[in-house]
Amino acid sequence: MTELRDRPALASTGREGRAARAVPPAVALAIVLTGQIMAVLDTNIVNVAVPAMHATLGASGAGLQLIVAGYTIAYAVLLVTGARLGDILGHRRVYLAGVALFTLASLGCGLAPSTGALVALRFLQGAGAAVMIPQVLSLIQRSYTAPGPRARAMSLYATVISGGAVLGQVLGGVLVSADLFGSSWRPVFLVNVPIGLLVLAAGRLLPAGRFDGIRTLDLPGLAVLTPVVLAFVLPLVLGQPLGWPAWGWVLLVASVAGFALLGVVEHRVGARGGQPILPRSLLGLPGMVAGLAGLFASLAVFGGWLFGLALELQDGLGDSPLRAGLTFVPCGVAFALVSLNWRRLPARYHGNLPMAGFVVNGIGLLWAGLLLRDGGTGGVWLYVALAVAGGGMAGAFGALMGRVLSRVPVASAADASGVVVTVNQLGIVVGIAAFGSLYLNLAGRLPAGAVAARPGGFAVSSGHAYLAVSVALSALALTGAALALAHHRIATAAAASAAPAAPLASTASPAPR
Repeated sequence: MTELRDRPALASTGREGRAARAVPPAVALAIVLTGQIMAVLDTNIVNVAVPAMHATLGASGAGLQLIVAGYTIAYAVLLVTGARLGDILGHRRVYLAGVALFTLASLGCGLAPSTGALVALRFLQGAGAAVMIPQVLSLIQRSYTAPGPRARAMSLYATVISGGAVLGQVLGGVLVSADLFGSSWRPVFLVNVPIGLLVLAAGRLLPAGRFDGIRTLDLPGLAVLTPVVLAFVLPLVLGQPLGWPAWGWVLLVASVAGFALLGVVEHRVGARGGQPILPRSLLGLPGMVAGLAGLFASLAVFGGWLFGLALELQDGLGDSPLRAGLTFVPCGVAFALVSLNWRRLPARYHGNLPMAGFVVNGIGLLWAGLLLRDGGTGGVWLYVALAVAGGGMAGAFGALMGRVLSRVPVASAADASGVVVTVNQLGIVVGIAAFGSLYLNLAGRLPAGAVAARPGGFAVSSGHAYLAVSVALSALALTGAALALAHHRIATAAAASAAPAAPLASTASPAPR
């Protein structure tokens, strides 16, 4: 299948058109990625501040869980809706509306007087992120239509996701430890305010990114998808802290049935000439389903590793939040270096890079687990193992993301953004829930060096609990390698058999402006 070639994807008319033509794609990329890193930071930075929130607000366990989870729940549930709104109202307008809502909610979170207010504002933050983040990929898709520049932009996007997660751990530890002016945890939210204002000021330079044709909300699809995603995410986020209550299992079973119902509803919407949020034209692209499954696996590994190692470092080894955060730095550096440079490899290796990345990632994760299994710190070799894991993750996620999106028609950019970002977010949620639960069920929340007595008379140290997590993460990474291989073979076979006279870009209708 022929990939998109260079062409002015954001041509328009009038004042918006002049702004779109005047702005270099690199400037637009910098603006949207700044918003992206705010949202990624907020997913991770709050975890470090939970003990301080408990001390100053007197928040209950359930309240603390909702402070952390409320953002993720609203974010995951509303992502697909946010993507479609960008196509209807214009990606710049919706992106800036999301930034404004996120910034305002961050200010409110930093000034929140009570647990209830903070929980409500965290949900509002998540809604702002859900409106803002899908526009990032849409604007990248529309600004970079040639395969090479688009892949480089995707590499930066992947670097921001991983780097922001690592930076969140470090920055959270720094801000909470500094206790600026006696503000305790509040700067972890207030740090978003100046960044958000800067993005809003620069955002007028972004292209509008609207369609000349008519785009509508798929109300039947949204009516099914929204509660289904909520039913899926809610028990995964709150299940382990609440002891996996019966209602959580009921919701998970209902979500499986709901996803099946969604397929039926979307088929009927498309058959009636509507615009389904999960169009068959997108999911039917060669290798798309396998590619999305591979992305899901990569982010599930990433989310499970990030959460599991943070628990082991702080609860198992007794590290401070700052020291634990700094442990992730080698991984973040390696991820950034590989993400920004993998395209320098000869082109004949690019197709196999996702598979190799998954394998290397699994080796690094297993190595780290073996180093920590007996309660030791791992020394310098732990940093080496984490760098190996981070480099492998970059090769897997960044290269696979670029290959999946390089074959998406420009007209489907918004739908693809919503689907890909939702898959990524659900992957992180599932990884945290599954591997976090595995660790906590084996080791519990332990003080440094503790050993938990388990039913049946045996004992599990936190180090051995983390080793079990590492083995499971490595197995999932190998599954991701198999999915990436399937995507590569299907897409390559389709490209070889495609007629040269029918490039993929010709399916894009209506034309963007």
